[in-house]
Amino acid sequence: MQPDNLQKTALAVTRWIGSPSSIVIHTVLFLLSFAAAALRFLEWNSMLLVLTTIVSLEAIYLAIFIQMTLNYQSQMIAAVEKDIDEIQEDVEEIQEDVDELQEDVEDIEESEDADERRKADQTKTLETIHADLQRLLTDIEHLKNVQR
Repeated sequence: MQPDNLQKTALAVTRWIGSPSSIVIHTVLFLLSFAAAALRFLEWNSMLLVLTTIVSLEAIYLAIFIQMTLNYQSQMIAAVEKDIDEIQEDVEEIQEDVDELQEDVEDIEESEDADERRKADQTKTLETIHADLQRLLTDIEHLKNVQR
């Protein structure tokens, strides 16, 4: 969302009005106005009328510019909130994916544990069969020796 020229102007004016240079310039202008009236370059009432009119117009325009700036910032905040909501949804989806992956890893680990137990059982069975065969061979040899 790009600000148009009027919004850019409003942002620039409100940024400048809030600066120390704005305070200095306004103070100098007010002092010059009062000095011009005090030194009789201007009539006191005329100076006050012009100064009051200028200050009133400035206040009106500043109020408008400030409101435009607030409106623009509100739009930007709404856009950021929307982005945050989308990011939050993405994070939740990622968390769900991570949870599913964790479950898959646990299933794989359980499967591997079952495979290891099965292999251990097979190894034990083979060792038992081997021992039994060894005994049988020994018994057969013993029987052969007895028959001779």
